[in-house]
Amino acid sequence: MKFNFYKYQGTGNDFVILDNRDLSFPKERTDLVAQICDRRFGIGADGFMLLENAAGYDFKMVYYNADGNESSMCGNGGRCLVAFAKKCNVITDKAHFIAVDGPHEAVVMDDLVSLKMIDVNQVEVAPSHVFMNTGSPHHVTLVPAVDQVDVKNQGAAIRYGDLYGQAGANVNFVTQKNENTFDVRTYERGVEDETLSCGTGATAVALAMHKLGKSQNTDITLNVPGGVLEVAFEVADAGYQNIFLKGPATFVFEGVISLKV
Repeated sequence: MKFNFYKYQGTGNDFVILDNRDLSFPKERTDLVAQICDRRFGIGADGFMLLENAAGYDFKMVYYNADGNESSMCGNGGRCLVAFAKKCNVITDKAHFIAVDGPHEAVVMDDLVSLKMIDVNQVEVAPSHVFMNTGSPHHVTLVPAVDQVDVKNQGAAIRYGDLYGQAGANVNFVTQKNENTFDVRTYERGVEDETLSCGTGATAVALAMHKLGKSQNTDITLNVPGGVLEVAFEVADAGYQNIFLKGPATFVFEGVISLKV
């Protein structure tokens, strides 16, 4: 079968997207998803997404990691899918969609997409790190110089270590630049490597730095290898609410791929 695909990237976090409103893609074939995401034998991407219909919403987001498995929420993926939905005339400048972690809202402003993330009601602070779920589970640790961290090996050691069990967690390394700005590098499970950006990770870092008192601001700038993200939020009685992840969501190219199904 032949499928039209669209490639998008959000601060270097790249995705292959299919319009699956006709439900033609065989979603049970995780091997096909892994093949599509393979950078040598497929199109190449950090993740794969399907845009589908959903009653009561503009659309449904179905997200797969590069290994072919359906995954938890992807913030940059959500922003890119919103941009794709606008390209398909599914939305204009506002979106209300459903994802694996629940409903989301988003606003498109030229090439920027601001995505409302889920509320975070629990932040676990340990001596060496902070842990929370921002739609995906994230481990956040401060380091003196993030550019000197062996993200792949150190991230894998934490991701596969005893701390998070078989499910594992995404791992973020952070260095503070000033009161409002932090440099971030992320190891993503499912990709099993460092990615140029992680939206749920940037969100977790911003909340963690506020929780630790590293910043008093509720609008944080995150420098990631692929660009710049912004996270704004409100402090709630138990955690954080009205959390918005903002950054570019860019169309890269489109094409047709033939798959043996």
